[in-house]
Amino acid sequence: MIFLIFQGCQAQNKENEKGTETIPNSATGITAKISYTGIVDFRYAAKIATPTVVNIKSLFKSKVPQNQNGDENEFYNLPDPLKEFFQSDPFLRQFKFQTPNSSEYNSMPRVGSASGVLLTADGYIVTNNHVVKGADEINITLFDGRTYTAKIVGTDPLTDLALLKIDEKNLSFILFGDSDVIEIGEWVVAVGNPFNLASTVTAGIVSAKARNINILQDQGAIESFIQTDAAVNPGNSGGALVTLEGKLIGINTAIATPTGVYAGYAFAIPVDIVKKVTNDLMKYGVVQRAVLGISIRDLNSELAKTININRANGVYVDAVMDNGAAKQAGIRAKDVIVSIDNIETITSSKLQEIISRKRPGDMVSIMVIRNGKDKKELTVILKKYTPVPIVLSADLLKELGVELQEISADDKTKYNVRNGLKVKKLYDGNLKEYTNIREGFVITAVNKIPVTTVKSFIEVLQNHQGDIMIQGKYTGDPTFYYYVFGM
Repeated sequence: MIFLIFQGCQAQNKENEKGTETIPNSATGITAKISYTGIVDFRYAAKIATPTVVNIKSLFKSKVPQNQNGDENEFYNLPDPLKEFFQSDPFLRQFKFQTPNSSEYNSMPRVGSASGVLLTADGYIVTNNHVVKGADEINITLFDGRTYTAKIVGTDPLTDLALLKIDEKNLSFILFGDSDVIEIGEWVVAVGNPFNLASTVTAGIVSAKARNINILQDQGAIESFIQTDAAVNPGNSGGALVTLEGKLIGINTAIATPTGVYAGYAFAIPVDIVKKVTNDLMKYGVVQRAVLGISIRDLNSELAKTININRANGVYVDAVMDNGAAKQAGIRAKDVIVSIDNIETITSSKLQEIISRKRPGDMVSIMVIRNGKDKKELTVILKKYTPVPIVLSADLLKELGVELQEISADDKTKYNVRNGLKVKKLYDGNLKEYTNIREGFVITAVNKIPVTTVKSFIEVLQNHQGDIMIQGKYTGDPTFYYYVFGM
């Protein structure tokens, strides 16, 4: 491989050399230490990681709608490799089913194909929560072809991770790397089962870190993805992202795509989050999650001018919760957090990632800038995370940005439905922001529960946490549309 280092108008070629060179940059003030190791070779990483990555088949026995011919609808007529992607990929938050009558169903089971990574010799496997969520049966195929039925040890929707277990010993398992020290521009290898193509290896570089792409909708969700340009496709979910040494640095989770297949950007959960979550699930069955007790946002140039600070990155403290760990340690509103335990926090995502690895009672050292210039190091003893109850009432309609009206007998005939609520007016709110729903839509069910009155609509949501799925129809259209979004 040829390395080009530009200095003025000259370029130095470094081909197949080994060694290290220190290169100062007078423009940025950064001194880079470049190591030359010869031609990049992915064979070692592939040889180490491939035997540790498994194929997961999740069986879903729930009923599915039919189309006018009595066949499976257009969703389930997709080629097999695409079904898993459209069924579970978090980027596709909206979809529709073709069916003339919501009472027509087919009990044919669905099978989703994905990946997982062996963490221990005795059969613990990590994968994505969205891969196994709602599955009635989970089957594992090892690299050598042996198959097993797996059980779910625990899941964590807030990080989209799940821990499985098969009954076997002396298995090949992966070693953990360190996602904190992985650098942008570093080579990485993705291993998984895209489109049911077992044990597929692709390579790329780390193109960004601590990336928040807003795909996890649960309250308290943590997103701090490693972004890579290694080719990742449907079926790679839950697979391994590894270094050239074959060490795990991430679990492949999602892709950004306008087409449904690889378009250049893939995202992996950092291994330092994976280690914490899976260790907790092994020991306790649930994740022991800690919090600072603050409301935060990313610092930017405009905000920096307002608070008169000479930097445009960091984590700005909007508010400090009463009786929270941060307040007790002396953190104040308008402080800017720049590091935790000597790890730089230039974004809120990075801060959340660091805290997500901690447990209640852990002590962390936080560096803040106060009044735009004064640096203070504070010691914080973290407290236990407790979800804030979501109290839904008529105010919910304001949050959704919708005015609903009970349908008349004429509407039932016009829409060919037995029950529902008409979307009379849309305002600024969750429905407008996160869906393509239009005025005139009749909502027949929320999370598969029929609704007939505004009161029943609110009651369904009062007893629900997580994503919301609204089902309904437009006049003159036999299609039942499904809109999925988070509150």
